[in-house]
Amino acid sequence: MKIFREKDYDAMSRRAATVIAGEIVHNPSCLLGLATGSTPEGTYKYLVDWYKQGLLSFQSVRSVNLDEYVGLAPDHDQSYRYFMQSNLFDHVDIVPENTRVPDGLTKDALAFCAGYDAYIRAQGYVDLQLLGIGRNGHIGFNEPDDHFVKETHVVDLAESTIDANARFFASRDDVPKQAISMGMGAIMGAKKVLLCASGEDKADAICRAVSGAITPQCPGSILQLHPNVVLVADEAALSKLIASGVKV
Repeated sequence: MKIFREKDYDAMSRRAATVIAGEIVHNPSCLLGLATGSTPEGTYKYLVDWYKQGLLSFQSVRSVNLDEYVGLAPDHDQSYRYFMQSNLFDHVDIVPENTRVPDGLTKDALAFCAGYDAYIRAQGYVDLQLLGIGRNGHIGFNEPDDHFVKETHVVDLAESTIDANARFFASRDDVPKQAISMGMGAIMGAKKVLLCASGEDKADAICRAVSGAITPQCPGSILQLHPNVVLVADEAALSKLIASGVKV
């Protein structure tokens, strides 16, 4: 695992954007696995700025997103499709038909999930997968469990995840209780994984994921088995890892 230690959130965002931009320049028709939430917002802002400066084009890029809330329409202001449109897709030259986000309103979740995995496999898997990490170690919406789930699936969200996401909704009761999430098979099949973290509240999760036991109780720990992971984190998020003796 290659680790970039950055000063703060902005520096982390810029470094992560540089890694993604490098992938696009090297492989203009790459398949990007994209994430949502507060962690990648700054990264997407840098990518949009570089596009507007004429330094980057998404014309041939394809994308698949990690997850979506069950029950939210694409135009709901807290859906992850809406997030992607607002933070990236609407501001760059990516072809709309080349973007995929799980369908939170699907009537046949089993068939949808199987089709999502089939598409990713047919593309030869993702070229670069962007990930954040939850306070409980979840990646995508793969919550702590007694086993790793391979396939894209419907997840019952952990109480800690609902609590963390409540700030985006009018009340905690409005937070969806389920999500569709890409499974570990597709994540681990990515040719490169870019894991990003910022803030002291992510320090424990990063320490467990990077140097703890490989266990489904900390889903992010499975990345220790991936051959090509880049971790970009600020000093606060790396604080417990550094304190444990890992050199970064």
